[in-house]
Amino acid sequence: MNVGVCYADSDRQLWLRMEVPDDSTVEQAIGHSGILKRFPEIDLGVQKVGIFGKLVKLDAPVKEGDRIEIYRAITADPKTVRRRKIASDDDDDDD
Repeated sequence: MNVGVCYADSDRQLWLRMEVPDDSTVEQAIGHSGILKRFPEIDLGVQKVGIFGKLVKLDAPVKEGDRIEIYRAITADPKTVRRRKIASDDDDDDD
C-alpha cells in the first residue's frame, strides 16, 4: 500500500511517499522510509506521531494513502510568539 511519511525541522522538511506491506504499523512505515537516517535527531521514544494531524501510537496500523507525521517539540509558547508579533506590528506603525 502507498503511504507518506513527513517531518520538518527548523530549516528543512521532507515528505516521502512509499510502498509498505499491507499490515504495516506507523513505526514500521517510519523505519521503512529511511527518514530516521536522514534526521538522526528524531527520537520516536520521545516525539509524538500522527496520521493526518491526529495523534496515534507507533503500533497503530496504517491504511492506503495515510500521511504519517513526526512532530517536533514546541520550542516557543504559541501565545508568547503571537504577543511578540502583535507588539512588533504595533512598533511598525510609528514610521
